[in-house]
Amino acid sequence: MTGALLTLVFFAVTAVFAGRSAVLLGPERANLARLLVAVVLLGGGAHGLGSGLRGGASVGWFVASGVAGFGVGGLAMFQALPRLGASLSMLIVQCGTVWVAAGIERVWLGTQLTAVQWGLAALTVLGVGIGLAPASWPRLERGVWRSGVAWAFVSAFGQGLGAVISRKAYAVAHLAHAVPDPGTAAYQRVLGGITVAALAAGWVAWSGRVRPDTRPAVATLRASWPWVAANALTGPVLGVACYQWALSSTPAGIVQPVVAASPLLTIPFALWLEGRRPRGLYYAGALLAVAGVALLSLAK
Repeated sequence: MTGALLTLVFFAVTAVFAGRSAVLLGPERANLARLLVAVVLLGGGAHGLGSGLRGGASVGWFVASGVAGFGVGGLAMFQALPRLGASLSMLIVQCGTVWVAAGIERVWLGTQLTAVQWGLAALTVLGVGIGLAPASWPRLERGVWRSGVAWAFVSAFGQGLGAVISRKAYAVAHLAHAVPDPGTAAYQRVLGGITVAALAAGWVAWSGRVRPDTRPAVATLRASWPWVAANALTGPVLGVACYQWALSSTPAGIVQPVVAASPLLTIPFALWLEGRRPRGLYYAGALLAVAGVALLSLAK
């Protein structure tokens, strides 16, 4: 559970950094930029200290996991962040990811959770759901709310599917007696994600959705890089390395409820940078979610 708890911390802060870079650069550019930084950092470690792209059939599964999680999930998350803010986006994504991951893993890989584990996962998601209630947040414009929520649920599906594909990748790696270290697994996943991010950014540029007069100025580009670097370090590099560490030995249906509590830790950072203050109902839901996570870490 140590890997899952560390993932919780890193994912809590990376959402705020991602939101800031998305506002400065635009969603597609910000997503691509953080993955470029991650490829350089993780690639250096994977090829220098790890197995790089050597690993047989499991490499393809890890790359496919990155296409779903980093690619679809990450791209959709960067669309949700400017609309809903870091705390609310994380709340929806982590809530949805729990059930996507647990459901797909049960159907595809046959992983069975105990009744107690299912109950505590449900308690966690209930807390997240209470915090998601519209009464917990200042009123948002209806169109912004709907599009932001839709993108957040797409992100939840992509990230949940990516988590289960990672579990499949580890099963294949164990059979081949070639289990990669967490950093190498994260690198292989990023390669899949950056392919989707590059295609999305290229399509936006080619389709003319970004006019020349709305492109970031040089000063804005310079100001965005600290946020991009912080997002890359806490997300694709350290966060996902810990995530892969957790998934290498723990079912996704247990890892995800732990990570689902990350919005609680996001609050102070989001208040500092975004000035969005949730109401009392949010905190009540967050406390329920944390209780579920604490008990789930001890449940058998």
